[in-house]
Amino acid sequence: MSQNLNTSPLAAPKRLVIASRESRLAMWQAEHVRDCLKSLYPQCDVQILGMTTRGDQILDKALSKVGGKGLFVKELETALEDGRADLAVHSLKDVPMVMPEGFDLSCVMAREDARDAFVSNDYASLEDLPKGAIVGTSSLRRESVLRAKFPHLVIEPLRGNLDTRMGKLDRGEYQAIILAAAGLKRLGLETRIKAFLPYDPYTPAAGQGALGIETLSKHPNIKQWLDPLNDLPTLYAVSAERMVSRQLGGSCEVPLAAHAVWDNNQMHIRSFVASTDGKAICLANGNAKVQSIEEAEALGLVVAKDLLAQGAADLIPKITK
Repeated sequence: MSQNLNTSPLAAPKRLVIASRESRLAMWQAEHVRDCLKSLYPQCDVQILGMTTRGDQILDKALSKVGGKGLFVKELETALEDGRADLAVHSLKDVPMVMPEGFDLSCVMAREDARDAFVSNDYASLEDLPKGAIVGTSSLRRESVLRAKFPHLVIEPLRGNLDTRMGKLDRGEYQAIILAAAGLKRLGLETRIKAFLPYDPYTPAAGQGALGIETLSKHPNIKQWLDPLNDLPTLYAVSAERMVSRQLGGSCEVPLAAHAVWDNNQMHIRSFVASTDGKAICLANGNAKVQSIEEAEALGLVVAKDLLAQGAADLIPKITK
């Protein structure tokens, strides 16, 4: 545990412990945060506490059936609570839209490529796949778009960490898989990507491609130490996205997309809620000049209200029952 939690927030930390999942991608992310912290605070001893979460252990069922994305963060939050760690590093799209009491999303780092990626050993694109080809995805959001655009394909669940998923593809269990481009790029696997999927219609999940750092609310000094790692354009964008998802009960059980992009100070956000078969969809777009989290969240709220006005709420109970 950090040795100087009660010192002035202006004093550099002496020791920080990062809680992380033990998958190769999660460890890359934790090591990236460690290296950034070491650059900021050269005298700080930054350690990584690797952990296995329930989300890593349960691989034979879809996340939407076993508790959702929160399964990837609970054990890490426990490590924060009992003092074994000072901060937890997450893929932001895995962080529940409502933080538990006593926990803060204290830092959002610069975003990697937020697009989805088509990965296959035999085909160059989704359009090239023959009838009956099996496509693997862990996401109901992706599944809804794929079923709408390619009804002749077989969409199957795909669980496990990135290396596990790639292994299933390489063993021939799938003809293609859809993954987040960010993870492949971070692990130096960009050459495995056959095609990047466009934001329209393959709109990413809220927070996709961004790293979030979680801390306890009762340790504001840790939040201050992390503040230089915040990337404001990414922070504002994901704040808008997460507001949309929060208003619509966003979870693994809802095929919901929300992604914001920038044009100077103008933010554009695209979002949809769909049925899993892709036959019903509510789509909304919003634009606003954004210079704060509050303005970003206000834009997200406008988009969410637009979706609800279109009947998005009618799609959600059919999925979450």
